[in-house]
Amino acid sequence: MNMRNVLMAAAMGVALISPLALAQTLIKVEPNSMMRLPAVTSVLMLERLEVADHGTLLVPAGVSEIRVAHINLGPAARIAIAPSEGSFRLEAATGDIASGAQITARGAPGTFERPAVAGRTLAIRLEDVTTESLIIDVRGGKGTPGYAGLAGANGKAGGCTWGQASQGFDGYDGGDGQAGAPGGHLRVEVPQAFPTERLTIRVEGGEGGQAGSAGAGGTGGASKDCWIYATNSARNGRPGQAGQTGAMGAPGSADIITF
Repeated sequence: MNMRNVLMAAAMGVALISPLALAQTLIKVEPNSMMRLPAVTSVLMLERLEVADHGTLLVPAGVSEIRVAHINLGPAARIAIAPSEGSFRLEAATGDIASGAQITARGAPGTFERPAVAGRTLAIRLEDVTTESLIIDVRGGKGTPGYAGLAGANGKAGGCTWGQASQGFDGYDGGDGQAGAPGGHLRVEVPQAFPTERLTIRVEGGEGGQAGSAGAGGTGGASKDCWIYATNSARNGRPGQAGQTGAMGAPGSADIITF
């Protein structure tokens, strides 16, 4: 293979992995349906992006930027960007955004395996884009719920003619919910004539995790199947205390930049 063929093969290999290879591409989500973008590259360059009414486009965490020549979001259409510690940028040169459309980059709720995730750092640039209304949501994830308190053990039964029944054990307290994650950081770049009052921006921190429920008290012991004599039943254990609801996460920030 001569040097010219080597260079051509190398150029073709770069084209296969380069974001430029995705130029002139149309991505279209049909009404009332959902589509997930393939995570083949971190930057997508699209000719058109269309999400029809009540459709949802899911953007995986590995995608960090989308540049589109023309965007069209129908009524209640949604672009849902997966939680990630990395930032995300969306640029649209022209387009139309209908009433109730949403761009969301919310944090994930906490679980018993991992804490809540903050809203994503999000930058949006709309150049010649007509907008009826647009909701941009980078709220933090809800905090991890508290553990439920364990129930107290039951007491032992007494004998029919001797022996004393034991009381039930007290229930355990429920765990406290964890704090919600912080809201994300949002930057919106629009022309000076853009009607910013048509934007609804949500940057609140996540709700605190639900309080853990109290454990029930154990049942006091009692005699069973006694024909004539029976010992007295013992008292039941006291229930535990419910935990506390977690604190609200810290709010994020939003900047609107005009050009």
